[in-house]
Amino acid sequence: MKRITSVFVAGTLIISTLSACQQNQSGQIDKQTMGTVVGAGAGALLGAQVGKGSGRIAATAVGTLLGAALGNSVGASLDRADMAYYNNTSQAALENNRTGVPSNWSNPDSGNSGTITPTRTYEVSGGEYCREYSQTINVGGKSERAYGTACRQSDGTWKIVE
Repeated sequence: MKRITSVFVAGTLIISTLSACQQNQSGQIDKQTMGTVVGAGAGALLGAQVGKGSGRIAATAVGTLLGAALGNSVGASLDRADMAYYNNTSQAALENNRTGVPSNWSNPDSGNSGTITPTRTYEVSGGEYCREYSQTINVGGKSERAYGTACRQSDGTWKIVE
């Protein structure tokens, strides 16, 4: 049973990661897909933190699925301008903000807004820097919170990895 659950979790994460490669007609990653991937990663991370012992894998799987569903819903609600505000703010916050210092974004046309706060910075083998972060997205009067990890690419941009 443990092996089946591990395979399920790994498969779900791989599918989520691969789906991030889908792009819309303008060559940009689809906002709903991005929401799904970010939500799945955040849900998996939260599930792994909540679950204990043999229940950790099940909690991770449930967190992945619930996070993906929530992220998909939020992503479907954000329009192209919202994503531009979000992406610009995220890149700047991950590059410039000290740990614990939030950056806010807001689209005055849609009323949607959010924050992104770097929570931890570390270096992985090969000299690549990664940052864990928390974010809040407010859409249509509803607020959703998520967590993730982004790593700095060779071109200076930050890419979400979890």
